[in-house]
Amino acid sequence: MNLTDVSNGLDTIWVILTAAMILLMEGGFALLEAGFVRQKNAVSIIMKVFVDITFGALIFYFFGFALMYGVDNFGLFGSSGFMMHGNLGHLVTNISHDTYWLFQCAFVIAVISIVSGAVAERIHFRAYILYTIAMTGLIYPIAGHWIWATGGWLYNLGMIDFAGSAVIHALGGFSALAAAMFIGPRIGKFNEDGSANIVPPSNLPLASVGAFILWFGWFGFNSGSTLSATNGSIGHIAVTTMLAASAGGAVCILFTMFRYHKADPPMVINGALAGLVGITAGCAFVSDNAAILIGAVCGVSMVFATEFLESRKIDDPVGAFPVHGISGSIGTLAVGLFAQKDLASVAGKGYYGLFYGGGWSLLGVQALGLVTVCIWGFALTWLFLKLINTFTNVRVSRDEELIGLDVGIHGVPAYSQEHGFIDLKHIKRD
Repeated sequence: MNLTDVSNGLDTIWVILTAAMILLMEGGFALLEAGFVRQKNAVSIIMKVFVDITFGALIFYFFGFALMYGVDNFGLFGSSGFMMHGNLGHLVTNISHDTYWLFQCAFVIAVISIVSGAVAERIHFRAYILYTIAMTGLIYPIAGHWIWATGGWLYNLGMIDFAGSAVIHALGGFSALAAAMFIGPRIGKFNEDGSANIVPPSNLPLASVGAFILWFGWFGFNSGSTLSATNGSIGHIAVTTMLAASAGGAVCILFTMFRYHKADPPMVINGALAGLVGITAGCAFVSDNAAILIGAVCGVSMVFATEFLESRKIDDPVGAFPVHGISGSIGTLAVGLFAQKDLASVAGKGYYGLFYGGGWSLLGVQALGLVTVCIWGFALTWLFLKLINTFTNVRVSRDEELIGLDVGIHGVPAYSQEHGFIDLKHIKRD
């Protein structure tokens, strides 16, 4: 066995372990969203996460991966590698195609989980399954091809998105915004005068544990994107990831104390997540201090974005759009400002940002790619939900929503009752 074999073996172990860390983030999504919604909808959250993992993995295997990483066609989509067969020889990596698929599969599952939270407590389970197929089989793979696949038109322009602030988070966030707008707010969320009612989270400690699991998994998300156990930038990536998340959370503690006269727990939780989302694109390319600034800006912006949605009567129960859509956009653009040539070279890119002598070129490419991906996610999500709604209701009935999706859709509560039985006969279903 030579050194190359040893290196490739280490890389394979590294990528599989970090893929497992990313898959563990689904547990984080489940706990976070279940803690943010009411008790009567906790099972519904868990079931949607199982849809993300099961349907997401299968659809990405059958044709999503091929559209994303198959042989390029006009810079727009791939056309080989369906069910991992056919021409994938252009994927020159130090790991096997199977290993690479597993890592990318973990990413696609995360994308659909972003949308899940924005439509919590009111989307019909059947409709969610169909939308999951659309997102994991078409919407995300094509956008990913543009930026990450060799030959993709944004890849050729030089767009940098190391671990997915644009491809995963901005795309998922703007898709979540479209879904929340399409399906409408929860019953009782807004009053006739436009004012919003607070829907108290059912379990903030549970949501906090979910956030910590997501935070842990993010080290796999970002550091694992090196695809190599011997890459010299792994340590730096981990540090910028930690600093950005800490800055996002710390700023939200201070900002909400100033703005609301108390530290707001849901905002603080989402502030740390916003920092993680913001650093994802540039974790390998920006300095430690820039990471702190990016995380802080994302944290504050998330608070304002949450308030803006409520002012527009858009109901996003877990803050999917403020956390992922806004912070993903900030992080994508930040690369065009703060990328440093020496760090970028270590990570395999030679570009650097406006503040480091790179001019406006990279920032322009980042902005073009960001706008394109956001429009793509929003428009295709709206289109597919409209299509799905023609043959099955996207939204549950009023009775099902009032009694809760756990009992109304799945026939079982999250928490067993000591006395009494559940009578489902009188629930009106669509």
